[in-house]
Amino acid sequence: MKLTLRVWRQKNADADGTMSTYQVDGISPDMSFLEMLDVLNEQLILSGEDPVAFDHDCREGICGACSLVINGDAHGPERTTTCQLHMRSFRDGDTIDVEPWRAAAFPVVKDLVVDRSAFDRIIQAGGYITAPTGAAPEAHATPVPKPDADFAFEHAECIGCGACVAACPNGAAMLFTSAKINHLNVLPQGAPERETRVLDMVAQMDEEGFGGCTLTGECATACPKGIPLMSITGMNKEWLRATRKAARR
Repeated sequence: MKLTLRVWRQKNADADGTMSTYQVDGISPDMSFLEMLDVLNEQLILSGEDPVAFDHDCREGICGACSLVINGDAHGPERTTTCQLHMRSFRDGDTIDVEPWRAAAFPVVKDLVVDRSAFDRIIQAGGYITAPTGAAPEAHATPVPKPDADFAFEHAECIGCGACVAACPNGAAMLFTSAKINHLNVLPQGAPERETRVLDMVAQMDEEGFGGCTLTGECATACPKGIPLMSITGMNKEWLRATRKAARR
């Protein structure tokens, strides 16, 4: 395959960025998108140019580091992570635009790399869960109903990639935050901090400068792990419950 790549190049957060055009040839349809970028970078290095900086780690669709907007879609045309997107999703001769996440809370570090530490601070604001220490507890000491366990697992699948923010026209982080809150709040281990967790995490989310949610649904459509839009509804109910309880004190 021969492709034309238009890639966002930006030296640092303070510099102006621009789209640069490159030609790559000999791309196998079985390559992943990141492997194709590796080929581009080898080409750039051999010609004495600065390689394109992009985030990656596991390349197995687990860590969520591979955050790219491809032809206007977070992670590209398939509902998967960028590292699991293969070049057979494109055609020979295609022109492909590659950009970083676009959100005020995700400043560009260099080229396609953005700073997503705002997500870390939201998680940190949630604090800890109350758990016994010492020997392993009896497996049946804290029974969890299967619907609750399934609900928690569904939300625990969130890998924090930020596709929800990148896809949202408002740059909202509600789907990510709701996944983290619902994962813990439905379990007995997370119950003691249930109210403070949702209040603190939502407050931190707002402080980070993410946009407001208008339930357009683009976040759930772009999520590679299928976190449902109803997750936001669940978080809003938790927040209202915690706010009313705090007001009564």
